[in-house]
Amino acid sequence: MKQDLQIGQSHTLTSTVDAARTAKALAAQGEALPEVFATPFMIADLERACAALLGPLLSDGEVSVGARIEVSHTAPTPIGGQISATATFTEQVGALYWFDVVAADAAGQIGKGRIARAIVDRARLMTTAARRA
Repeated sequence: MKQDLQIGQSHTLTSTVDAARTAKALAAQGEALPEVFATPFMIADLERACAALLGPLLSDGEVSVGARIEVSHTAPTPIGGQISATATFTEQVGALYWFDVVAADAAGQIGKGRIARAIVDRARLMTTAARRA
C-alpha cells in the first residue's frame, strides 16, 4: 500500500569509507587523486537516502530516479571513517520531490545541498534508455 511522505520526514544511511570508495579508486592510470571519501560516493549515499524515503510511495512497476543535484562536498574523510547521509523531504514541485541533504563524519558535516527525484514507470525508463544505446 502506498504511503504519504510528510514534509520534514527524514532518513539516514550509514557507511564506512573503504579504499574502494575513495577518490584514488576512481583515478585513471597516471592521475593522482587522494585516498579520501570520493564525492561521487557521497552523492550516491545521499541519493540512496532520498530514494529510501520515496520507496513507500512506489506502486508496482515504478522506481524513483535522480533529476537534479545541488551538493557541495566540503571536508575530507579518511579510510575507516564512518559516514552518515541524511535526506529530509522539503517539498513536491510538480513531479519532483525535493530533499535537503547532509553528509557527516565523526568530526562533523562534510557535505550538504538539495536533491530532486521523480517517480517514473520502470519499463518506460528502460525502453527510453535502450533507445539511447
